[in-house]
Amino acid sequence: MKSVENAPKIYVGTYGMYNSGSLFGKWFDLTDYAETKEFYQDCYEYHRNEFDPELMFQDWENIPDFLISECSLDDSVFQYFQASDEMDDDTAEAFKIYCEQISSWPGNGKALDEQVESFQESYRGHFGGSMRDAKVEYAYQYVDETGMLADAPSLLERYFDYEAYARDLFLEGYAEVDGYVFADY
Repeated sequence: MKSVENAPKIYVGTYGMYNSGSLFGKWFDLTDYAETKEFYQDCYEYHRNEFDPELMFQDWENIPDFLISECSLDDSVFQYFQASDEMDDDTAEAFKIYCEQISSWPGNGKALDEQVESFQESYRGHFGGSMRDAKVEYAYQYVDETGMLADAPSLLERYFDYEAYARDLFLEGYAEVDGYVFADY
């Protein structure tokens, strides 16, 4: 996990304490654990004063919502962090968006290595730098990379409608979220 200030943390209490009017719990730093089993063991040990504690994740930081809920932590969370730690910050953010909004992982049933491979095939980059519209910026790059207008006379090339072409590209075949572009296959 990349840095201490961005470390994933969970405030763990119990439903029993919460229903009694207490928010008693503890912040657990996930960088201290290698797997969910260890994490849960520490949580139950901390709340050993209750007969059968039902853990309640009352707050969390730096953990994507698709990996955690009020009462559970996905078993893939440590693998996810390991994979995203191997990426630069921009790619890791794109991977998070891809998992959450494009392919609905881990609910899609793919193993993490399949998810990473699918992401790498789909991800086209982050756009929105020099232009206000990421879709149009991608359309310019796409046209250039494919050589679509390479044989067109330069006079005719000036009349190409990149905005309309971008609109068509993103109607079917591509998705854009916060400037990150993904192919839909």
